[in-house]
Amino acid sequence: MTASAYSLTIAVPSEGFTVTHGEPVIGGLHGEHQHFHCDYCKSWMFTKPHQMDFFVNVRATMLDQHTWFSPFVETACAEGFAWAKTGATYSYPDIPSSDVYPELLAAFRDKGPRPQST
Repeated sequence: MTASAYSLTIAVPSEGFTVTHGEPVIGGLHGEHQHFHCDYCKSWMFTKPHQMDFFVNVRATMLDQHTWFSPFVETACAEGFAWAKTGATYSYPDIPSSDVYPELLAAFRDKGPRPQST
């Protein structure tokens, strides 16, 4: 879906996410997960994962200020190229079980990257 070695997103709590301009449309994949795209240029903007309505995966390229961002968790590494490494703090060969989410959330809360105050 990305035509790249990476698919970089930021998990944003749903209550902190708002589309402020335009009307996104569902992209080429019409499965359980809703992948929203810009209606004009068709760029992939964000995903609303099925049965996980507490967060939205926003494409990191949608950030106005992105220099602070660095990968914290990488998933599906077994499907990737051996040379494509992000340097993320946590790495999983597949999508991790929800059992590890509390640990990941706590680690991100304590050590995850943060935007700089302006």
